[in-house]
Amino acid sequence: SYQTQMTVSSMLASAFPATALLAFVSIVLAFIVGVLLGAVSARYKGKFTDKFLMVTSVLGMSVPSFFASVLIAWLFAWVLGDITGLNMFGSLYEADDLGRGEYVSLKNLILPAFTLSIRPLAVFISLSRNSILEVQQSEYVRTAKAKGLAPQPVLYRHALKNALIPVITVIGFQLGGLMGSAAVVEVVFGLNGIGNTLLQGIFNRDYPLVQAATLYLAVAFVLINLIVDVLYAWLDPRIKLG
Repeated sequence: SYQTQMTVSSMLASAFPATALLAFVSIVLAFIVGVLLGAVSARYKGKFTDKFLMVTSVLGMSVPSFFASVLIAWLFAWVLGDITGLNMFGSLYEADDLGRGEYVSLKNLILPAFTLSIRPLAVFISLSRNSILEVQQSEYVRTAKAKGLAPQPVLYRHALKNALIPVITVIGFQLGGLMGSAAVVEVVFGLNGIGNTLLQGIFNRDYPLVQAATLYLAVAFVLINLIVDVLYAWLDPRIKLG
């Protein structure tokens, strides 16, 4: 590194856990909540709940991450900081009072993870809704309904698993994108991650650091999508047989 005279591998190794943790928590939060809300939206198709969730999904996909980061940090950590007890700036790790090392601070993880999950959450709501509605037209779903099963068991036990295949496909792209788009969130919340390190390298014209950080993110993106491809066979046996 031109700026710190440290090896870029050591700098990225120290910054990677924060970015990986932030991206992982954000994608898990977005996936769980997004699929559940998408199922609710499909269950009440055409009703107020469905329309409200679709409008929310469109707004979530339209809000830029830099705007959402500043707005959420200002509202929950500055204006309502005394009530929420959340910090606008803080490390994801805090020292143990007994001197046993560091631990993950869930309090400092809440706001950046929520901010970073907004866009994938909106994508998962819309995608899971449309996928569930498509799967519900399948023969096995109609057979389950003809046997007298209630709509809710048909939805969650029969339709949801196959409806998750397109959603799983998008997870790879969304998680890989979060690894890169976390830069703005990390800067706003003062987190020392890969994105913040890359941004500082750009500002300082630290070319070795910029090149290494870019390669780091590219390799992570490829590996994540490889893992997602392997999961296809578990979700849909037809892909494994093909």
